Amino acid sequence: MFGEIEGTGFEVLDPRFESCFVGHARVERLWTGGRWLEGPAWFAAGRYLVFSDIPNNRMMRYDDTSGQTSVFRSPSNNSNGNTVDNQGRLITCEHLARRVTRTDFDGGISVLADRIAGKRLNSPNDVTVKSDGTVWFTDPSYGILHDYEGDYGEEEIGGCHVYRHDPATGATDQMTSDFVKPNGLAFSPDETVLYIADTGASHLSGGPRHIRKLAVCDTGKLSDLGIFAECTAGFFDGFRVDRKGRIWTSAGDGVHCYDPDGTLLGKIHIPEIVSNVAFGSEKRNRLFITATTSLYAVYLTANGSRLG
Repeated sequence: MFGEIEGTGFEVLDPRFESCFVGHARVERLWTGGRWLEGPAWFAAGRYLVFSDIPNNRMMRYDDTSGQTSVFRSPSNNSNGNTVDNQGRLITCEHLARRVTRTDFDGGISVLADRIAGKRLNSPNDVTVKSDGTVWFTDPSYGILHDYEGDYGEEEIGGCHVYRHDPATGATDQMTSDFVKPNGLAFSPDETVLYIADTGASHLSGGPRHIRKLAVCDTGKLSDLGIFAECTAGFFDGFRVDRKGRIWTSAGDGVHCYDPDGTLLGKIHIPEIVSNVAFGSEKRNRLFITATTSLYAVYLTANGSRLG
C-alpha cells in the first residue's frame, strides 16, 4: 500500500509530539472485515498479532511475516481484551463465558477467574500482566447488556470493578469500588502507577469519560491520584504505555498521546472509532491499532514499555 490513507495522519498539539514519529511514516491498513475489533496482543516469538472481533465471536491472527490475516479461534466466547503474560502465553477476557482465561503452550485453555465469592463476573473487558505475574483485569457489564457482544444477563456481583488475580495462589481480589464502567488499564513503566479508563458515560448521562491515575502501594492496594485525562472525542477504551511513560490511548477520532504530566501531545487520526492499541514488531516501535472494522499500524520512534 502506498501513499496516505484518507482520514489518517499526525496532529501535533504540543511540540514534544514531533519527536514521537518519523515525518515520512504513514498509517497502514493491514486488514478489514470485522464488526468491532478489540484486544490486540503481540507475540514476538512468532511475529504475529492476535486480536478479537467480538460480535463475530472470533479471534484473528495477523502474520507479520506474510502480511496475511486468518482466523485464530472461532468461536471465541466473544473474546474482548487480550495480552501476553511473562511466559509468552495468551491471556483473554471472554464476554460470553464471563471469565478470564490463559491459553497454554499445548493449546489448552485454563480458567484464571470466573467468579468472586461464588458469584459470576460481569464480562471481563481488558487485561494486563504485572512483572510479578499477577493478572489485572476490568469487569464492566458491556457483555451482558445485550446479545450483540455476548449473552444478555444479570449482574450477580452488583457492581463493576477492577480485579487482581494471582496465578501462584489462585486468589482473585477486588481492587476498586468506585468505577462506573472500568475499561482499559495499563501500568506505568516502573509499575508505581496504574492507569484505568472509565467509560461510564456510555450508559450514564453525565458519567465519566476519563482515565484515572492510581498509585500502586507497597501493601498491594491502590491509592487514588485523581483524574489523569478527560477524553475530548468519544471515549478512552484500551491503551498502552511507552518506555518514557507516555500513554497511547484509543479515542473516537483515532489515537491520543499523553505525556506523563497529563498534557495531550497529539493525535494519530484514524477514519474509524479506535478501540485499542498494542506495541509490537522486533523493536516494539510499531503501534498496532484496532478500529471498528479494521486493523491499522504505524511505525513510531516510541517503544512499548512491555509486550502485550
